[in-house]
Amino acid sequence: MLFVSETESAALASHEMAREAVRQALIDACDAQTKSFPVVHGHGSNLANRFTVKAAAAREVAGLKVGSYWPGNLDIGLPRHNSLILLFDQEKGRIGAAIEAGTLNAYRTAAADAVAAEALARRDAATLAIFGAGHQARYECTAVAKVRPIRRVLVVARNPAQATDMIAELAAQGIAAEPASAEAACSAADIIVTATSATAPLFRAEWVRPGTHVASIGSDATGKQELPPELLAGATLFCDLPSQSRVIGEFQHAPDGADLIAIGEVLAGRRPGRRSDHEITVFDSSGLSIQDLYIARHLLAKRGASHAQ
Repeated sequence: MLFVSETESAALASHEMAREAVRQALIDACDAQTKSFPVVHGHGSNLANRFTVKAAAAREVAGLKVGSYWPGNLDIGLPRHNSLILLFDQEKGRIGAAIEAGTLNAYRTAAADAVAAEALARRDAATLAIFGAGHQARYECTAVAKVRPIRRVLVVARNPAQATDMIAELAAQGIAAEPASAEAACSAADIIVTATSATAPLFRAEWVRPGTHVASIGSDATGKQELPPELLAGATLFCDLPSQSRVIGEFQHAPDGADLIAIGEVLAGRRPGRRSDHEITVFDSSGLSIQDLYIARHLLAKRGASHAQ
């Protein structure tokens, strides 16, 4: 079995690699031969410590990802989120590769929103509102800024110290950012991204301007919610996988009978994306295992190429 450590996988990861892998994964998620299996939600001996198991099989790859959230890690200087991707050797039924993927998962999650923004956000979108100032929110800003001409980031966060740190990190990357209230951020934004663990709407639907693209990444379990239902009722709805989004994603709060469009269908040219500059588009990223498997394969290919040099 091949083992890739967190140190090595983080060094090989990039936004460009993640975007390429995730784009293809989202397209192939719509393939009849791709199966995303029911998500398992569990917890550790301490109920505050949680984990998720997501598994999938496609034409050429099968495996799973275990994602964990241990909130106490912050007190001992470790990340609260971590991930492990396991790829099967499909001939022998054993694990062929195990990849520690904490950082890689952050790239993968941000890549899904970047791919969706590239397909759905207005081409002139220049102001990004980000809800949340944690680890993932920082990757989201950088990823979106690579596909749209973002000149201003408005940070909405409960923790002022976290927001200050994030603004400084973005400034070091040449991205201008500033703190803002929820209403001010939504009222000015061309793109809104929510990266929180909220269980109630973070803002009011009427604060969102026509033509805005909205992305939710935090809703990945029953009961989670970041967006107001009124927004979903009046927007065009896209997601990574409709069947999963309806059960554990943001669209568990969408109107019954709403047309949930898989973003892979748009990327493949089978469904339209944005149809006008006044349309509000919403993308729900509940997170697919097929994305993990594809980015793992890309990483292994890059690793192999670097070792061959």
